Amino acid sequence: MNFSLEQLQAFVVTVETGSFSGAARRLGKSQSSISAAIANLEVDLGNKLFSRDSRKPKLTAEGLRLLDEAYLILERCEHMFGVASNLSKGVESRLVLAVDDLYPSEWLAKLLEEFDRLFPSVELELLLPIMEDVSRLIMDKRADLGIMWSQEDLSSMINFHTLGWIPLKMVCAPHHDMANKVVSWEDLRRYRQLIVATRNESKEKSRLRVAADVWWVESQWVIIELAERNLGWALVPEHIVADALTAGSLVSPKLDFDKHSWPVAVELVWHKQKPLGMAATWLKQAVIALNQATSHG
Repeated sequence: MNFSLEQLQAFVVTVETGSFSGAARRLGKSQSSISAAIANLEVDLGNKLFSRDSRKPKLTAEGLRLLDEAYLILERCEHMFGVASNLSKGVESRLVLAVDDLYPSEWLAKLLEEFDRLFPSVELELLLPIMEDVSRLIMDKRADLGIMWSQEDLSSMINFHTLGWIPLKMVCAPHHDMANKVVSWEDLRRYRQLIVATRNESKEKSRLRVAADVWWVESQWVIIELAERNLGWALVPEHIVADALTAGSLVSPKLDFDKHSWPVAVELVWHKQKPLGMAATWLKQAVIALNQATSHG
């Protein structure tokens, strides 16, 4: 490869400004150096990039096709410099965050928007596993941070910070037998319950079980679909079921216990023996701060 990044930059900026002189002004170089850079690039690539029949350079068909490649190379180079800069500052190049769907997506989006602003070159992997699978990912050091349902038997190798409580709503179809009454504990035992399943056995799997007749389902969204078809009742995070309640496809009867809601604790977790990088440390602190602001709001 004989061409340089400076040549590609001259090519791209000439297209953006519409002239060699415009590119020269933006890049702080002479017009002759821009013209020479592009002429040399054409030789190196073996293709004419511009037609010079008019006063202003006009892209050829080959130039138009190669413009996309030039942008791609320059963007990757910029990303590389960003990663290198982060590494020199002690910022990790990659971060894995595992989050239960119990955690409100609008909170997560707000956090990641700010994360992108502060750490644009950090590669983020966002995992959305099922319940205690989050703790397994942390234990196996496959995730740096996790946000998950509270667990009674959490490993001593895992650090945790309790974020607070997420209310679960008891929901059922509008034509369910419990839809239009104040529901008792015995009522819940009498009808089939739809519960989020997990991929391994633990206390968490049965913690929210009330009814004798149970269907285990790995997706909160599928649970909503099944409940809408009157195939059972469910305890679902409020933010997940909000649209269905608004649309009237599900209802949330009053309970004669627990102040009409069923809160579950949510925890932020990380491994004691896996040091957190600068980006992960910021994200951990941001999750805690957002939770405190939301709780006091």
